[in-house]
Amino acid sequence: MADEVQSSIDFWIHTYCPREEIITDDWLDQFSDIIKASTLPIIDLGCGGGNNTKTLVEMGKQVICCDQSINCINDIQKNFPEVTTRLMNMLHGFDFSDNSIEVIIADLSLHYFRTSDTKRILAELKRILVPGGHIFLRVNTMDDVNHGAGVGEEIEPHLYLTKGGFLKRFFDEEDVRSVFDSFEIEFMEKQKMLRYKSDKSVFCVALKNLEAV
Repeated sequence: MADEVQSSIDFWIHTYCPREEIITDDWLDQFSDIIKASTLPIIDLGCGGGNNTKTLVEMGKQVICCDQSINCINDIQKNFPEVTTRLMNMLHGFDFSDNSIEVIIADLSLHYFRTSDTKRILAELKRILVPGGHIFLRVNTMDDVNHGAGVGEEIEPHLYLTKGGFLKRFFDEEDVRSVFDSFEIEFMEKQKMLRYKSDKSVFCVALKNLEAV
């Protein structure tokens, strides 16, 4: 377990990219009414280099950027001094108050864990969301052959140990419904993501929190 976590952290050591060169895509546009209506800071969970942070800032939102990589956090602080940053590992819990967040963005950040760990993370996200709050997310699909679908040792159904030593899950529709069953799935669609050199297949999902803590 410890080796898998460290391998995941090491994987995200990357070259700094200036703000003006950060590549964005328009996937959050389909949820823009809810995002724009949020009156609380929005969490960008697994913010990476700031692809979604840039979009959220341009919408005029306050953003809390969270990542386990100090390199990513340093890049965010250079490019977006107006946002709040938190260096954190999702497996260690979330230092946020109950019912304190309306919107969480989790773009390609929830498919790196065993099912039990994913469920613990989702329980924490449910805790910090207000009733009626949303998670907008994208995860790998089983069709994502350009980005490793089906490659490596299968640790759990559709969860693979990569050559890099970290875990990577590829979802089918049943997986999405099972893993995220503690939320109402308001929207789920298989989409093509064009942010990379090779096309990427993802499920785009909107989850709604129906319960108070």
